[in-house]
Amino acid sequence: MSFTAKARQAAAASWQGSFSHPFITELQSGTLKEDVFRYYLVQDHYYLHHFNKLYTLIAQQTNDQALRALLLENAQNLALGEIAIRENFFEELGITEEEIAETPIAPTAYHYVSHMYRQLIEGTPNTAAVSLLPCSWLYQEIGNTLIAKQSPVPIYQRWIETYAGLEALEHIQQERKILDRLYDESSELEQQQMLEAFVISSEMEYAFWEMAYRKEKWQKDAEIH
Repeated sequence: MSFTAKARQAAAASWQGSFSHPFITELQSGTLKEDVFRYYLVQDHYYLHHFNKLYTLIAQQTNDQALRALLLENAQNLALGEIAIRENFFEELGITEEEIAETPIAPTAYHYVSHMYRQLIEGTPNTAAVSLLPCSWLYQEIGNTLIAKQSPVPIYQRWIETYAGLEALEHIQQERKILDRLYDESSELEQQQMLEAFVISSEMEYAFWEMAYRKEKWQKDAEIH
């Protein structure tokens, strides 16, 4: 069994939790409250900024040319694709730069980003790259699953379409192939660290839906409001 297949199996509970989470099921059915989706977009703005930055930082540190090329391509694709599409969502929903700046970063968004940076600082480029995989892979699977069902809310359907399609699938397969090879070339200790990094990121993906659905806040902010 390949590393990414084994990692996906180890994180099966959190992945299944993501597919069945109310944020996803209600987004597909069209019943997801707009303020919840709006909160998700604002928090994801913070996440994607750092996610894109991490692609470049890891590319600078890895000695593997194939991984470096892939990560730099990912950074470019993210800037031209997902991030650009989100800007259209912001405009349509009236989400301003002022609102983004004034919205505190939720605990889960903060911890997820911190986890990925930690992989780069305390781990290796391989563990850091693996920590980024669950996001793109899970979203691709969710997009492909939901695209056939359609959402009656146009903006939710466009969100789904962002992640579906053959091109996204092929890119994930390419990324998995590179990480599978790097895992096989790694020490036993690094292999364990890579697996742990993947599982934690998968758990954080589930937590991110929960964060958005409940509009999670730090305790002090919850008490103020």
